[in-house]
Amino acid sequence: MNLKIIKNANDHADALKRLDELFDLDPIEGSKESNELDVLALLIEQYEMEKFPIDKPTPIEAIKFRMDQQGLKAKDLVPYIGSAPKVSEVLNNKRSLSLSMIRKLNEGLGIPVDILIQDCDKLETYHDHLDYRQFPLVEIFNRGYLTSFAGNLNDLKEYASEHISDFLKKAGFNSSFQPMLARSSANLSGNSKEFDAYARLIWQAQIIHKANCLNINDEYIVGTVTKEWMQEVAKLSWYQSGPQLAIEHLKKFGITVVLEKHLPKTYLDGAVCFHNGKPIIALTLRRDTIDNFWFTLMHELAHISLHFDQNEEWFLDDLEQTCDDPREDEANALAREVLIPNNIFYSYPHTDKGVSEMASHLRVSPCIVAGRIRFEANNFKLFGQKFRDQTSKILKV
Repeated sequence: MNLKIIKNANDHADALKRLDELFDLDPIEGSKESNELDVLALLIEQYEMEKFPIDKPTPIEAIKFRMDQQGLKAKDLVPYIGSAPKVSEVLNNKRSLSLSMIRKLNEGLGIPVDILIQDCDKLETYHDHLDYRQFPLVEIFNRGYLTSFAGNLNDLKEYASEHISDFLKKAGFNSSFQPMLARSSANLSGNSKEFDAYARLIWQAQIIHKANCLNINDEYIVGTVTKEWMQEVAKLSWYQSGPQLAIEHLKKFGITVVLEKHLPKTYLDGAVCFHNGKPIIALTLRRDTIDNFWFTLMHELAHISLHFDQNEEWFLDDLEQTCDDPREDEANALAREVLIPNNIFYSYPHTDKGVSEMASHLRVSPCIVAGRIRFEANNFKLFGQKFRDQTSKILKV
């Protein structure tokens, strides 16, 4: 027989007939007939794999097959799945396998991962080597970050890999989460503390989700944020509702402001990034005073003015700490100058009356003036309870 690629049913039938003939000959190893038999078998196998592919077993079929092979009972799966009720639910298709279960089944029973995971996104998450148990799951659950998640806290702990990775991806973070974790400390002012990179990463994702929900339609024009423009924004602080007025004002220029409480061990006052070509400013109100609101806002606007070229870089700011990044010094200097120019700050007495007169002259909140004086004097007890309005009360958050 002339060996050739099998292309149709007739070729297949002829090849099978010839294969039977060769088997009947029982050829000697290495003979012409033996070599023909080997090649013909490969050609038949290739054709049949293409024309009659065998579907992979489902994950549950694979588990049950392995149970039959090894003589295992349902109770023997507890170490891999977690409890007798969970085993029953999994085997009866009432509970999906979590990535944690899949790892244990693969390692303990040798069931191939590609059989247990037949979903590309889930398989990608399986291989990203991120320890999802390190995310602050209790905080994530209590704050309702995962709006589509309907389970309880234990469910979230069991399926953290699936839900957290999906949350990060929907925020536009790609699957390379390890580099994202490393970058969560990049450009961080005050990075001397031992921070929780996992908490920072999920906080950043929440900022993107909240910004997307706000759906700011106004276009952002590069170059909008100048020193003079910032000074006009700062004058809104003169009004009792200044923080809300500022947020609404920035919205008209395509700048989104998101308020989101910091997570434990994130040490954040604020942050700024570009997302889909627009700036997003995030404020934690960690120090809930008017002067801190305005200084943090101006600090993040300064980053937009001085340091951004519409890339996806984040600036994460802990304004309680010093930093060796010169860009943070530049942002601080511009924020201070916008709120209270140095020549004005030092031309008034630093008294109750001086605070009021300086604020009136600049048309900014006296809380800003008093806050600057306290900071410069390193004495935060100055003026007692005067000039200490809370931002959260004004914004009702």
